[in-house]
Amino acid sequence: MDVGVTVGDSVERLEATVDGFAFAELSIGESSYVPADTDDSRLRAALESVGAELCVHLPFDQVVATSVPRLNVAIADYLAELLDWAGTLGARKAVLHATMRNPHDTDQRPVFADQLSAIARAGDDAGVELVVENVGHQARGLPLSVLGDIARETGTAVCFDVGHAYMEDGDDGIERFLDEYADLVSHLHVHDVRGRGDTHLPIGAGEVDYGLVAELLPDFEGTVAVEVFTDDVPLLRDSAARARSHLE
Repeated sequence: MDVGVTVGDSVERLEATVDGFAFAELSIGESSYVPADTDDSRLRAALESVGAELCVHLPFDQVVATSVPRLNVAIADYLAELLDWAGTLGARKAVLHATMRNPHDTDQRPVFADQLSAIARAGDDAGVELVVENVGHQARGLPLSVLGDIARETGTAVCFDVGHAYMEDGDDGIERFLDEYADLVSHLHVHDVRGRGDTHLPIGAGEVDYGLVAELLPDFEGTVAVEVFTDDVPLLRDSAARARSHLE
């Protein structure tokens, strides 16, 4: 099991926080780190200096699926371009939010499945594993069970965001999803949350039962990204140690 850390769109944050972690997860595209507008030499040098690999988070400003076919083609093509770029940097995984214009429109869910399959194929072509992330607590996010069913149907790996699942349906939501779909989980986002809305806290500062996560993901061999919104390196390392203590 490799433990890394999310760094948003900032190479500077990568340089400051990733030493000692196995990988950095960098947000790319649109308002984040835009490959076409950026000289990648500093990013490559930063990764080399801390001995870390790269994972990427695909843009989430736009949804994955709409009711307009031409928009869907453009979205898939744009993400394919980003995946191709990520592949040139040796990225291991690319995280994609599971979003639709209207996630409750059941007639459009097959469209999401088709989009997901196309984007995953683009990842395969680039040598980057696509992992689809649960964001059902957000207005345009697919519910946990729907995401699980579509991921299984399309053979797509899952980025299971523990805090997001808790925000959507508490520890019960975590348990139900992992009971049914744990075999699909290749990548984890770990952080803590409180039911009142505080999220991306250091592990131990909130309400998530990580013992339950460990019980339902025994011998987890995937990647784990600490997604705690701080640049305080000791806090990041403490959350990483806590995640390891539960999952290893």
